[in-house]
Amino acid sequence: MPVAIITGASKGLGRALAEALAGRGWDLVLDARTEGALKEAADAVAGHGGTVRAVAGDVTDAAHRAALVAAARGLGGCDLVVSNASALGAEPLVRLEALPLEGLRRALEVNVVAALGLVREALPLLRAAPAGAVITVSSDAAAEAYGTWGGYGASKAALDQLAAVLGVEEPGLRVWAVDPGDMATDLYAAAVPDDDEERPDPGSVVPGFLRLLDERPVSGRYAAPALLEGRR
Repeated sequence: MPVAIITGASKGLGRALAEALAGRGWDLVLDARTEGALKEAADAVAGHGGTVRAVAGDVTDAAHRAALVAAARGLGGCDLVVSNASALGAEPLVRLEALPLEGLRRALEVNVVAALGLVREALPLLRAAPAGAVITVSSDAAAEAYGTWGGYGASKAALDQLAAVLGVEEPGLRVWAVDPGDMATDLYAAAVPDDDEERPDPGSVVPGFLRLLDERPVSGRYAAPALLEGRR
């Protein structure tokens, strides 16, 4: 069975994607910081099929990233890495003039440095896989200037560039940066707690991610809403 590592998998998009892949027979290594929440998610995901390993920890910790890859190796290899874990930099979001620099450093460390560190750790397994792939979860804030989203958007823009370069440097892999669009997630609620506008469930965009795995288009940046509509 193919094996995927998914970070930030205890809830939201990460969990929804894990459930979909498990239903397709994938074996999974799931990451999140909170052990109890991750175990509950892993038990639920395992009910969809496949073997699930829950490895709790912080993706900014090199030893934790090594443990994730070791767990995948124990399942037979690694066909897919999904960098979904994210940090906002401030909760709720604030204007750049008020953004704590430590918060910006945390966003860059989680969203960019840790994502690259995990892919580097997994590269030998990805290169050896029949169809190795990397998905980095982006945001429209990486491409558009929204007030208060500066720190988070800057980190996602940096992640987009890393994904683009990785796609050039690793032509044998597929590297997709995916903007999932608006979703009802705890991350968004923490970012903008006063916004009560209804948003789609994260599970609704998962078919767009699955389309990438099914069709394997060239490495690049994609928007899940366009993939859902049959466009790229």
